[in-house]
Amino acid sequence: MKSTPSRIAFIGLGNMGAPMAGNLVKAGCHVIGYDPVPEARATAVELGITLAGSAAEAVADVDVVITMLPSGHHVLEAYTGGRGTGLLGSAPADTLFIDCSTIAVDDARQAAALAVESGHRAVDAPVSGGVLGAAAGTLTMMVGAGDADIEVVQDVLQPMSARLVHCGDVGSGQAAKICNNMILGISMIAVSEAFVLGERLGLTHQALFDVASTASGQCWALTTNCPVPGPVPTSPANRGFLPGFASPLMFKDLSLAMRAADATDTEARMGALARAIYQDHAQGAGRDRDFSSIVQDIRDRSQLGV
Repeated sequence: MKSTPSRIAFIGLGNMGAPMAGNLVKAGCHVIGYDPVPEARATAVELGITLAGSAAEAVADVDVVITMLPSGHHVLEAYTGGRGTGLLGSAPADTLFIDCSTIAVDDARQAAALAVESGHRAVDAPVSGGVLGAAAGTLTMMVGAGDADIEVVQDVLQPMSARLVHCGDVGSGQAAKICNNMILGISMIAVSEAFVLGERLGLTHQALFDVASTASGQCWALTTNCPVPGPVPTSPANRGFLPGFASPLMFKDLSLAMRAADATDTEARMGALARAIYQDHAQGAGRDRDFSSIVQDIRDRSQLGV
Protein backbone atom coordinates (compact mmCIF):
# COMPACT_ATOMS: atom_id res chain seq x y z
CA MET A 1 0.00 0.00 0.00
CA LYS A 2 2.95 2.36 0.20
CA SER A 3 2.57 3.24 -3.49
CA THR A 4 -1.16 4.05 -3.26
CA PRO A 5 -1.82 7.71 -4.12
CA SER A 6 -2.58 9.50 -0.88
CA ARG A 7 -5.26 11.92 -2.09
CA ILE A 8 -8.30 10.39 -3.74
CA ALA A 9 -11.61 11.99 -4.70
CA PHE A 10 -14.63 9.70 -4.52
CA ILE A 11 -17.76 10.88 -6.34
CA GLY A 12 -20.90 8.92 -5.49
CA LEU A 13 -21.20 7.80 -1.87
CA GLY A 14 -24.26 5.58 -2.01
CA ASN A 15 -24.71 2.02 -0.77
CA MET A 16 -21.64 0.84 -2.68
CA GLY A 17 -19.54 3.98 -2.88
CA ALA A 18 -19.50 4.90 0.81
CA PRO A 19 -18.09 1.59 2.12
CA MET A 20 -15.62 1.43 -0.76
CA ALA A 21 -14.37 4.91 0.07
CA GLY A 22 -14.32 3.97 3.75
CA ASN A 23 -11.93 1.11 3.01
CA LEU A 24 -9.59 3.55 1.28
CA VAL A 25 -9.64 5.68 4.45
CA LYS A 26 -8.77 2.58 6.50
CA ALA A 27 -5.81 2.00 4.17
CA GLY A 28 -4.42 5.43 5.03
CA CYS A 29 -5.66 7.45 2.05
CA HIS A 30 -7.05 10.96 2.36
CA VAL A 31 -10.44 10.61 0.66
CA ILE A 32 -12.37 13.71 -0.35
CA GLY A 33 -15.92 12.73 -1.22
CA TYR A 34 -19.03 14.23 -2.71
CA ASP A 35 -22.65 13.10 -2.93
CA PRO A 36 -25.71 15.38 -3.12
CA VAL A 37 -27.84 13.12 -0.90
CA PRO A 38 -27.81 14.24 2.79
CA GLU A 39 -28.07 10.68 4.14
CA ALA A 40 -25.10 9.58 2.05
CA ARG A 41 -23.08 12.53 3.24
CA ALA A 42 -23.83 11.73 6.88
CA THR A 43 -22.71 8.12 6.40
CA ALA A 44 -19.53 9.30 4.68
CA VAL A 45 -18.57 11.47 7.64
CA GLU A 46 -18.97 8.49 9.97
CA LEU A 47 -16.53 6.57 7.76
CA GLY A 48 -13.87 9.26 7.98
CA ILE A 49 -14.37 10.68 4.50
CA THR A 50 -13.73 14.42 4.10
CA LEU A 51 -16.75 16.02 2.44
CA ALA A 52 -16.48 18.62 -0.30
CA GLY A 53 -19.12 21.18 -1.13
CA SER A 54 -19.27 20.07 -4.77
CA ALA A 55 -17.87 17.43 -7.07
CA ALA A 56 -15.61 20.01 -8.70
CA GLU A 57 -14.24 21.02 -5.29
CA ALA A 58 -13.60 17.38 -4.39
CA VAL A 59 -11.30 16.79 -7.37
CA ALA A 60 -9.41 20.09 -7.28
CA ASP A 61 -6.25 18.75 -5.60
CA VAL A 62 -6.09 14.97 -5.90
CA ASP A 63 -4.09 12.25 -7.66
CA VAL A 64 -7.03 9.97 -8.44
CA VAL A 65 -10.76 10.43 -9.06
CA ILE A 66 -13.08 7.45 -8.52
CA THR A 67 -16.68 7.65 -9.68
CA MET A 68 -19.50 5.30 -8.59
CA LEU A 69 -22.63 6.57 -10.31
CA PRO A 70 -25.97 5.10 -11.47
CA SER A 71 -25.59 5.23 -15.26
CA GLY A 72 -23.43 6.21 -18.21
CA HIS A 73 -25.42 9.43 -18.54
CA HIS A 74 -24.47 10.37 -14.99
CA VAL A 75 -20.80 9.58 -15.58
CA LEU A 76 -20.60 11.59 -18.80
CA GLU A 77 -22.48 14.49 -17.23
CA ALA A 78 -20.18 14.46 -14.19
CA TYR A 79 -17.07 14.36 -16.39
CA THR A 80 -18.08 17.24 -18.65
CA GLY A 81 -20.40 19.29 -16.42
CA GLY A 82 -21.33 22.82 -17.32
CA ARG A 83 -19.82 26.26 -16.87
CA GLY A 84 -16.45 24.77 -15.90
CA THR A 85 -17.90 22.55 -13.17
CA GLY A 86 -17.12 19.19 -14.79
CA LEU A 87 -14.66 16.83 -13.17
CA LEU A 88 -12.35 16.80 -16.19
CA GLY A 89 -12.01 20.57 -16.17
CA SER A 90 -11.60 20.81 -12.40
CA ALA A 91 -8.99 18.11 -11.71
CA PRO A 92 -5.22 18.71 -11.94
CA ALA A 93 -3.54 17.69 -15.19
CA ASP A 94 -2.76 13.98 -15.61
CA THR A 95 -5.23 12.87 -12.93
CA LEU A 96 -6.12 9.18 -13.06
CA PHE A 97 -9.89 8.72 -13.47
CA ILE A 98 -11.27 5.33 -12.37
CA ASP A 99 -14.95 4.71 -13.07
CA CYS A 100 -16.37 1.90 -10.92
CA SER A 101 -19.95 2.40 -12.10
CA THR A 102 -21.67 -0.27 -14.18
CA ILE A 103 -22.42 1.41 -17.51
CA ALA A 104 -22.59 0.61 -21.21
CA VAL A 105 -19.31 -0.31 -22.90
CA ASP A 106 -19.63 2.52 -25.43
CA ASP A 107 -20.32 5.03 -22.62
CA ALA A 108 -17.21 3.81 -20.78
CA ARG A 109 -15.07 4.27 -23.89
CA GLN A 110 -16.54 7.70 -24.56
CA ALA A 111 -15.86 8.80 -20.98
CA ALA A 112 -12.26 7.58 -21.21
CA ALA A 113 -11.74 9.35 -24.54
CA LEU A 114 -13.04 12.60 -23.08
CA ALA A 115 -10.67 12.23 -20.12
CA VAL A 116 -7.66 11.66 -22.36
CA GLU A 117 -8.63 14.63 -24.55
CA SER A 118 -8.65 16.73 -21.37
CA GLY A 119 -5.10 15.69 -20.41
CA HIS A 120 -5.94 12.89 -17.98
CA ARG A 121 -5.72 9.09 -17.80
CA ALA A 122 -8.79 6.91 -17.54
CA VAL A 123 -9.78 3.30 -16.81
CA ASP A 124 -13.00 1.44 -16.09
CA ALA A 125 -13.26 -0.88 -13.08
CA PRO A 126 -16.81 -2.11 -12.41
CA VAL A 127 -17.28 -4.33 -9.40
CA SER A 128 -19.04 -7.50 -8.31
CA GLY A 129 -19.83 -8.53 -4.75
CA GLY A 130 -22.67 -6.27 -3.69
CA VAL A 131 -23.01 -4.15 -0.59
CA LEU A 132 -21.57 -6.84 1.68
CA GLY A 133 -18.48 -7.14 -0.50
CA ALA A 134 -18.09 -3.38 -0.61
CA ALA A 135 -18.19 -3.20 3.19
CA ALA A 136 -15.81 -6.13 3.65
CA GLY A 137 -13.35 -4.97 0.99
CA THR A 138 -13.78 -8.25 -0.89
CA LEU A 139 -15.12 -7.03 -4.22
CA THR A 140 -14.08 -8.54 -7.52
CA MET A 141 -13.00 -5.67 -9.77
CA MET A 142 -12.91 -6.00 -13.55
CA VAL A 143 -10.42 -3.53 -14.96
CA GLY A 144 -10.21 -2.10 -18.44
CA ALA A 145 -6.91 -0.25 -18.62
CA GLY A 146 -3.83 0.24 -20.74
CA ASP A 147 -0.64 -1.48 -19.61
CA ALA A 148 0.87 1.85 -18.55
CA ASP A 149 -1.85 2.42 -15.94
CA ILE A 150 -2.55 -1.04 -14.55
CA GLU A 151 0.10 -1.01 -11.79
CA VAL A 152 -1.10 2.20 -10.14
CA VAL A 153 -4.72 1.13 -10.64
CA GLN A 154 -4.02 -2.10 -8.77
CA ASP A 155 -2.49 -0.14 -5.88
CA VAL A 156 -5.55 2.14 -5.67
CA LEU A 157 -8.14 -0.63 -5.88
CA GLN A 158 -6.46 -3.18 -3.61
CA PRO A 159 -8.01 -1.92 -0.32
CA MET A 160 -11.49 -2.38 -1.80
CA SER A 161 -11.07 -5.77 -3.44
CA ALA A 162 -10.23 -9.41 -2.92
CA ARG A 163 -9.68 -10.08 -6.61
CA LEU A 164 -8.71 -7.78 -9.45
CA VAL A 165 -8.79 -8.98 -13.07
CA HIS A 166 -7.17 -7.00 -15.88
CA CYS A 167 -9.65 -7.71 -18.68
CA GLY A 168 -7.96 -5.69 -21.42
CA ASP A 169 -7.99 -2.12 -22.65
CA VAL A 170 -10.49 0.57 -21.66
CA GLY A 171 -14.07 -0.70 -21.85
CA SER A 172 -13.10 -4.32 -21.28
CA GLY A 173 -14.00 -4.17 -17.60
CA GLN A 174 -17.55 -3.14 -18.47
CA ALA A 175 -17.71 -5.86 -21.14
CA ALA A 176 -16.74 -8.50 -18.58
CA LYS A 177 -19.22 -7.16 -16.04
CA ILE A 178 -22.26 -7.26 -18.30
CA CYS A 179 -21.36 -10.71 -19.66
CA ASN A 180 -20.94 -12.03 -16.11
CA ASN A 181 -24.23 -10.55 -14.95
CA MET A 182 -26.07 -11.92 -17.96
CA ILE A 183 -24.92 -15.37 -16.83
CA LEU A 184 -26.02 -14.56 -13.27
CA GLY A 185 -29.49 -13.32 -14.23
CA ILE A 186 -30.20 -16.30 -16.45
CA SER A 187 -28.88 -18.79 -13.90
CA MET A 188 -30.90 -17.29 -11.03
CA ILE A 189 -34.10 -17.71 -13.03
CA ALA A 190 -33.14 -21.32 -13.82
CA VAL A 191 -32.34 -22.11 -10.18
CA SER A 192 -35.57 -20.51 -9.02
CA GLU A 193 -37.66 -22.39 -11.55
CA ALA A 194 -36.02 -25.64 -10.44
CA PHE A 195 -36.86 -25.00 -6.77
CA VAL A 196 -40.48 -24.21 -7.59
CA LEU A 197 -40.72 -27.32 -9.74
CA GLY A 198 -39.14 -29.32 -6.90
CA GLU A 199 -41.72 -27.97 -4.46
CA ARG A 200 -44.55 -29.06 -6.73
CA LEU A 201 -42.97 -32.51 -7.10
CA GLY A 202 -42.68 -32.95 -3.34
CA LEU A 203 -38.92 -32.34 -2.94
CA THR A 204 -37.64 -30.48 0.09
CA HIS A 205 -35.44 -27.48 -0.54
CA GLN A 206 -32.58 -29.16 1.28
CA ALA A 207 -32.81 -32.34 -0.77
CA LEU A 208 -32.67 -30.46 -4.07
CA PHE A 209 -29.85 -28.26 -2.81
CA ASP A 210 -27.81 -31.25 -1.62
CA VAL A 211 -28.06 -32.82 -5.06
CA ALA A 212 -27.67 -29.77 -7.31
CA SER A 213 -24.91 -28.12 -5.27
CA THR A 214 -22.67 -31.16 -5.80
CA ALA A 215 -23.83 -32.10 -9.30
CA SER A 216 -24.04 -30.51 -12.73
CA GLY A 217 -26.52 -27.84 -11.55
CA GLN A 218 -23.93 -26.22 -9.29
CA CYS A 219 -23.59 -22.43 -9.75
CA TRP A 220 -23.15 -19.24 -7.70
CA ALA A 221 -26.88 -18.46 -7.83
CA LEU A 222 -27.45 -21.77 -6.03
CA THR A 223 -24.54 -22.14 -3.62
CA THR A 224 -24.09 -18.51 -2.52
CA ASN A 225 -27.35 -16.67 -3.28
CA CYS A 226 -29.77 -19.59 -2.91
CA PRO A 227 -33.30 -18.23 -3.53
CA VAL A 228 -34.99 -20.30 -0.82
CA PRO A 229 -34.34 -20.06 2.95
CA GLY A 230 -32.43 -22.76 4.76
CA PRO A 231 -29.73 -24.37 2.63
CA VAL A 232 -27.47 -21.26 2.54
CA PRO A 233 -28.09 -19.33 5.80
CA THR A 234 -26.38 -16.16 4.54
CA SER A 235 -28.46 -15.80 1.37
CA PRO A 236 -31.02 -12.96 1.10
CA ALA A 237 -33.87 -15.50 1.11
CA ASN A 238 -33.25 -15.88 4.87
CA ARG A 239 -33.81 -12.18 5.56
CA GLY A 240 -36.93 -11.42 3.54
CA PHE A 241 -34.94 -10.84 0.32
CA LEU A 242 -33.36 -7.69 1.67
CA PRO A 243 -30.90 -6.82 -1.12
CA GLY A 244 -27.68 -7.60 -1.65
CA PHE A 245 -28.23 -6.93 -5.31
CA ALA A 246 -31.63 -5.47 -5.99
CA SER A 247 -33.88 -6.64 -8.83
CA PRO A 248 -33.86 -3.22 -10.59
CA LEU A 249 -30.06 -3.41 -10.74
CA MET A 250 -30.25 -6.83 -12.36
CA PHE A 251 -32.72 -5.45 -14.89
CA LYS A 252 -30.33 -2.56 -15.57
CA ASP A 253 -27.37 -4.89 -16.15
CA LEU A 254 -29.37 -7.21 -18.40
CA SER A 255 -30.48 -4.15 -20.37
CA LEU A 256 -26.84 -3.15 -20.81
CA ALA A 257 -26.02 -6.66 -21.97
CA MET A 258 -28.83 -6.59 -24.54
CA ARG A 259 -27.71 -3.16 -25.73
CA ALA A 260 -24.27 -4.63 -26.37
CA ALA A 261 -25.77 -7.74 -27.99
CA ASP A 262 -27.76 -5.59 -30.40
CA ALA A 263 -24.72 -3.46 -31.20
CA THR A 264 -22.61 -6.53 -32.00
CA ASP A 265 -25.34 -8.60 -33.73
CA THR A 266 -25.02 -11.26 -31.03
CA GLU A 267 -27.77 -13.87 -30.72
CA ALA A 268 -28.81 -13.74 -27.05
CA ARG A 269 -32.30 -15.20 -26.73
CA MET A 270 -31.87 -16.28 -23.11
CA GLY A 271 -30.46 -12.91 -22.19
CA ALA A 272 -33.41 -11.15 -23.83
CA LEU A 273 -35.90 -13.39 -22.04
CA ALA A 274 -34.17 -12.86 -18.68
CA ARG A 275 -34.29 -9.12 -19.25
CA ALA A 276 -38.04 -9.25 -19.92
CA ILE A 277 -38.66 -11.38 -16.84
CA TYR A 278 -36.65 -9.04 -14.60
CA GLN A 279 -38.28 -5.97 -16.11
CA ASP A 280 -41.68 -7.16 -14.89
CA HIS A 281 -40.30 -8.18 -11.51
CA ALA A 282 -38.28 -4.99 -10.96
CA GLN A 283 -41.31 -2.83 -11.70
CA GLY A 284 -43.52 -4.90 -9.40
CA ALA A 285 -43.00 -6.92 -6.24
CA GLY A 286 -39.23 -7.09 -6.67
CA ARG A 287 -38.57 -3.37 -6.91
CA ASP A 288 -37.04 -3.18 -3.43
CA ARG A 289 -35.95 -6.81 -3.05
CA ASP A 290 -32.93 -8.88 -3.92
CA PHE A 291 -32.89 -10.28 -7.45
CA SER A 292 -33.21 -13.79 -6.02
CA SER A 293 -36.79 -12.87 -5.06
CA ILE A 294 -37.64 -13.79 -8.65
CA VAL A 295 -38.46 -17.19 -7.10
CA GLN A 296 -41.56 -15.63 -5.57
CA ASP A 297 -42.70 -14.34 -8.94
CA ILE A 298 -42.26 -17.82 -10.44
CA ARG A 299 -44.11 -19.40 -7.51
CA ASP A 300 -46.98 -16.90 -7.77
CA ARG A 301 -47.33 -17.38 -11.53
CA SER A 302 -47.29 -21.15 -11.07
CA GLN A 303 -50.13 -20.91 -8.53
CA LEU A 304 -52.15 -18.83 -10.97
CA GLY A 305 -51.33 -21.00 -13.96
CA VAL A 306 -49.86 -18.02 -15.84
